[in-house]
Amino acid sequence: MVTDPIADYLTQIRNAIMANHRIVEIPTSNLKKEMTKILFEKGYILNYKFEDDKFPGTIKIALKYHPVSKLPAITSLKRVSRPGLRQYVGSDKLPRVLNGLGIAIISTSHGLMTDKEAKKDNVGGEVLCYVS
Repeated sequence: MVTDPIADYLTQIRNAIMANHRIVEIPTSNLKKEMTKILFEKGYILNYKFEDDKFPGTIKIALKYHPVSKLPAITSLKRVSRPGLRQYVGSDKLPRVLNGLGIAIISTSHGLMTDKEAKKDNVGGEVLCYVS
């Protein structure tokens, strides 16, 4: 049986947003930590905290909502590459999400980065997900 921890991570965030939760707790892994850091740096989440003191560790993510309209900052999370069908792209074919308004998280030989950072560093890799 093959599991997909990245899809589970995205689904837990998506479900918490649909239920209007403020905080979501997710089991930790190094890949999930890096994805969380990218989401924070790009302004899609309010804050995060890694709790590695107990096993298994957890990631607490504070979701971001607009103060007046209460709409979430993350409108779409889409898993692209999956265990059954990996999606690799070269540096010249990096995807653009919402014509540059969203981000694609790419796993490269230089670590996880957004599509814009990968284009700037001229590296390609596996397209993990689209965030908008």
